[in-house]
Amino acid sequence: MALHSNARTDAVGTIRLASRLTVLVLALVVAVPLHLLFTMLRLSSPWPRIFLKSVARIAGAVVQIDGAPLSSDVFYVSNHVSLLDIPVLAGATGAAFVAQAEIAGWPLIGWLSKLNRTIFITRADRMTIARQVETLRDALDHHQPVVVFPEGTTTDGQSLLPFKPSLFAVVTPPPRPMMIQPILIDYGAMVPDYAWINDEAAGTNAMRLLRRRGTFPVRVHFLPPIDPAAYPDRKSIAAESRKRIADALSASLGGIAIV
Repeated sequence: MALHSNARTDAVGTIRLASRLTVLVLALVVAVPLHLLFTMLRLSSPWPRIFLKSVARIAGAVVQIDGAPLSSDVFYVSNHVSLLDIPVLAGATGAAFVAQAEIAGWPLIGWLSKLNRTIFITRADRMTIARQVETLRDALDHHQPVVVFPEGTTTDGQSLLPFKPSLFAVVTPPPRPMMIQPILIDYGAMVPDYAWINDEAAGTNAMRLLRRRGTFPVRVHFLPPIDPAAYPDRKSIAAESRKRIADALSASLGGIAIV
């Protein structure tokens, strides 16, 4: 009986996966030509944001926004839990992302990341930090909102790693007056099902997410902004950003201290 039940569950999950992948391909077929048309006409294209927002929804995410996201002259700083973080935040903000350089070579995902103006960096190569900061500064100087995940990797959604301060050099000083806005992505009680941890392959994680049934809430907390001009250096800005996200995560977990 148990074997029959497991086989049926696997079959239903496979059907669900196939259905979602089909809808994703259809969304891609619509969004990419329209994006290229807008680009050819030198118009600002909304299609990467529309497509990524649809990716989150197709995967089952029902996004709830807390707080007021800044729309321009902003450097977003977020915790990182799941592969879904990028489509969730892209749909909510329209921002570009800072991502590890190897993602640029991933089939399809790398190409889609480039369409969304992703800024690829090599975290392990400290010799390129200055160049990476200049790339980020150029994006911000063109009024492009940018999201960074300063932990450098994903966590279990119930803790925070130390924030890497190197990329905060872009706002010490900023290329023009702007704000830093910390963000907490909160998957609530469902976080064990969506967290990308324990060296799970990206493809395996994606397939696991797309096989799950039903929808689930993702709460995106846009926290009070930080004026980088009020802090002496990048380390203090990174520490304050982490503290605000840690406080919000602690509140979400019922007061559990986040160290």
